[in-house]
Amino acid sequence: MATALLEELKEKEISLENVRISYSPFSRTSHTAKVVASVLDIPFEGSQCKVIPDIRERFFGPSFELKSHDKYPEIWAMDEKDPFMQPEGGESVDDVVTRLTKALAIMESEFQDNSLKSLSIGAQFFLIVSHGDPLQILQTILSAAKEQATSPANDLMSRIQAIRVPSVLSQHRKFALNTGELRQLV
Repeated sequence: MATALLEELKEKEISLENVRISYSPFSRTSHTAKVVASVLDIPFEGSQCKVIPDIRERFFGPSFELKSHDKYPEIWAMDEKDPFMQPEGGESVDDVVTRLTKALAIMESEFQDNSLKSLSIGAQFFLIVSHGDPLQILQTILSAAKEQATSPANDLMSRIQAIRVPSVLSQHRKFALNTGELRQLV
């Protein structure tokens, strides 16, 4: 994955100083982010890499947490029926959207400040190292928000608020991911 990313950055002529890596605090994502940073020769402890707690894995609740993956279809069926419904003590799709919206605002502000300080010029490239459900939900909201780009609400956060409806949020399984998959969001 990291080597493929490096090739993609070269093809798109994106300078490594314009790459930002955001990752979940969970060990498997921290490890992946560290490997990617190493391959890209980006200091993991530097300003280009940030742990963002709000992109952590979705909490499915005590009835599902740390159980077999065979339980996921039950949760996804609930999500499709009502993305605002929380599985027993867990997070609904909409709860995850709330976290992800905060995370996007944090990433934008922190990395923008660092970009301005270092006077980097050119396209920014954000790599988000997270988990299946949050990444699928993120792709769902960003895709829907992108379709709203011509709406009166021009800023991303307003567009995300506008698409927080069951018909959009219930569709996150359309963006199913494979483990370690590198995918462009926007």
